[in-house]
Amino acid sequence: MIAIYTIIYIIRTNGKIMSLYLELRVKNSDNVPRLAIGILAVIAIFSIYLIGYDQGQLFSMVQGSEAYDSMWLHEFTHDIRHAAGFPCH
Repeated sequence: MIAIYTIIYIIRTNGKIMSLYLELRVKNSDNVPRLAIGILAVIAIFSIYLIGYDQGQLFSMVQGSEAYDSMWLHEFTHDIRHAAGFPCH
């Protein structure tokens, strides 16, 4: 977000205006919280793991050894893996 401020300085001496000074300030307040950037980085790294490297490890915590046989995430992300350049078979 960019904000533009105009500041007018009036200098008076003995009730008379001696000088007039105009100043234009542009303030760039593009502050993205570092926490948001960190959370997005963690999500991105986790997504790369899921798409590129998971061969049933994530679902094995819930399904046990059956997850290695079915590899649901592998099957759902199979075409994405090839498009991204990950070899999977």
